[in-house]
Amino acid sequence: MTTLLSPIIVSRLEKVATDNGFDRELEREGDWLSFASTQCPLRVWLAVSGDALFLAAFSQQNVVRALGEYGIPMAAPNPKRAFAGRAVPDVPALHRLLKRAVQLSKTLPNELLHTFEKQIAMLPKTTEAERLVLERVGQNLFREGLLDLWEGRCAVTGLAVPALLRASHIKPWADCETDAERLDVFNGILLAPHLDAAFDRGFITVADDGMIIVSDVLDAEARATLGLNRPLCVRGLGDGHRAYLPWHRNLIFKTEASDRTA
Repeated sequence: MTTLLSPIIVSRLEKVATDNGFDRELEREGDWLSFASTQCPLRVWLAVSGDALFLAAFSQQNVVRALGEYGIPMAAPNPKRAFAGRAVPDVPALHRLLKRAVQLSKTLPNELLHTFEKQIAMLPKTTEAERLVLERVGQNLFREGLLDLWEGRCAVTGLAVPALLRASHIKPWADCETDAERLDVFNGILLAPHLDAAFDRGFITVADDGMIIVSDVLDAEARATLGLNRPLCVRGLGDGHRAYLPWHRNLIFKTEASDRTA
């Protein structure tokens, strides 16, 4: 159950919303403050419950489903146009929740594609050089999407130096049949450089539970040098990733000694 908002609480909620990209204040709905963003299609409603929990309801169901460990499912009734929401104990946690929601809204399926189509709408597409420009635009968007999805950290090691991280396609760009596949954030994993290289060349792959599988082509010395001689796991895998991973395991992963020369 929501609580009547005092001017102080209203001011605090407005600041949290603005600080995290919700730069358009919409019409208030009862005790719910409503905001939209010019950065993404997501809408959010904010309120406070009687037991001092901060509430955030969202307009995109896929965003709510992907919020995972951010807060707890919201028990209060949702605003009319919200799918569901999360409850958090304090303002710092609300900041983290809204920041993550915006990241997800900007990157979940089709959002990168829509951005790509807008950016290339007026660009020429005739020559090979022009098509390379389009590919570069798409690759940059894909990288930005993976940086958002994994919050700027390697999905395996946790390395948090964005300049060193690589947006590694599961099904390579050239093998994708559509731009929707190429720009699907679930067709990629954000990796440290050595893992990206090993994944790209098929020396490692990923099981559906996220565990790294190392090819027998790599000997013990190479495994130790690369840090692959211990269990490693990709955190944050979703069902969308699992739709692409069999392609990588079947067509990229090196399974035989004869692959040494591939």
